[in-house]
Amino acid sequence: QVQLLESGGGLAQEGGSLELSCVASGSVYAMNAMSWYRQGPAQQRELVAAINPNGRTNYANSVRGRFTIPRDNARNTTYLQMRALKTEDTAVYYCQAEIAARMGPILEYWGRGTQVTVSV
Repeated sequence: QVQLLESGGGLAQEGGSLELSCVASGSVYAMNAMSWYRQGPAQQRELVAAINPNGRTNYANSVRGRFTIPRDNARNTTYLQMRALKTEDTAVYYCQAEIAARMGPILEYWGRGTQVTVSV
């Protein structure tokens, strides 16, 4: 069974930095894209950043230039490095990954989310 576990959320001041981590554990045979989504209060979940196995990245306009999504394929881990945080970055951040377990089909997995709160 495959699981995604996020860590690193918490409280930061406006202009500060935080780093989130997401580790895929279990019977991971192959992994495609890994992504971070977020859902703010009374908002729909939105894509923040994504990275494919070759390192190609995609960012939401609202975070481009402030957030970075590196990836460690050997550790089945991705990160979300956030800097110059704004109060509007406050949200629950979710890790999502496309994973094939034990040579099965590629399925979409989600973490449980980690809260990021940015204060003035």
